[in-house]
Amino acid sequence: MANIPKNLPWVEKYRPSKLDELVSHKDIIDTIKRYMELGQIPHLLFYGPAGTGKTSTILALAKQMYTPNEMKSMVLELNASDDRGIAVVREEIQTFTSSRTLHKKNIKLIILDEADAMTNDAQNALRRIIEKYTETARFCFICNYLQKIIPAVQSRCTRFRFGPLTNEQMLPRLQIVIDKENVQIDKPAQKAILTLSNGDMRRALNILQSTHMASGNVTVDAVYDCVGHPSKTDMAIIINLLLNENFTVACQKLSALKTLKGYALADIITELHRYVYKIDFTRDIRIHLLKKLADIEYRLSNGATEKLQISSVVAAFQHARAVPPTEAVA
Repeated sequence: MANIPKNLPWVEKYRPSKLDELVSHKDIIDTIKRYMELGQIPHLLFYGPAGTGKTSTILALAKQMYTPNEMKSMVLELNASDDRGIAVVREEIQTFTSSRTLHKKNIKLIILDEADAMTNDAQNALRRIIEKYTETARFCFICNYLQKIIPAVQSRCTRFRFGPLTNEQMLPRLQIVIDKENVQIDKPAQKAILTLSNGDMRRALNILQSTHMASGNVTVDAVYDCVGHPSKTDMAIIINLLLNENFTVACQKLSALKTLKGYALADIITELHRYVYKIDFTRDIRIHLLKKLADIEYRLSNGATEKLQISSVVAAFQHARAVPPTEAVA
């Protein structure tokens, strides 16, 4: 830790350097360790949501396989920020895999992070390179969406799915960072960070660091203010408006609250979805509200105006209040 720059983001500062330091996916880690012990590492394909340890796993593997000096000549890492069209595949990757080194280790490692951003032509060009240089190189593809990797590349790799982390897996790692950085934080704030991160360890550490730098003491309110996500207090106000006020008043007050706090309507809908299950609605009304909220979220994702969709949210709850339960799903 002594050589790590002080201004480094906590996500990088506390990135695991060994496979044993990874906090989850024990079955995957044990399998990769076994491959390394036997010296029979296959081509790898890691896929799953962001912040679940895909890049950390392959970098930890590389650091255990190679010394710092060997890393410079034996590992090639390309990210989405790099140009990875067919020209790069034919020139840079092929040059790297075909060149000889003075190191005793003859297996090179090519890491293609966010491989789902590669064009189909570039992925097709890799097929022959993967097979041609199997004796001297191993490829690791990392992506969020498996369907964006062509079947020909998938069939040449051993696939591992990295699922979202559980709160129980994330909390010990979060506590290590809290202790080492001397962060003043209460238990409810820790729970809020874990809830907002949705199984994304990277997001959890970024929220923790941002809130700590902005507020000093990390509290629940500070976390929600920093992230810009509707707090429980504001959601209670919104629910009260939707269930008790008339259409005009509810639209005006909801729009004013959203503007004042800078909330995104999509985040409000995400929270409303949770409240639909908590409030004592009948089955038919619950189905009706979920369908309406899903439609509104879909329209927002396609560029609909938030001002109009606020009216749609209020209208959905007004309809649920007015229509008898048997007619709510019509």
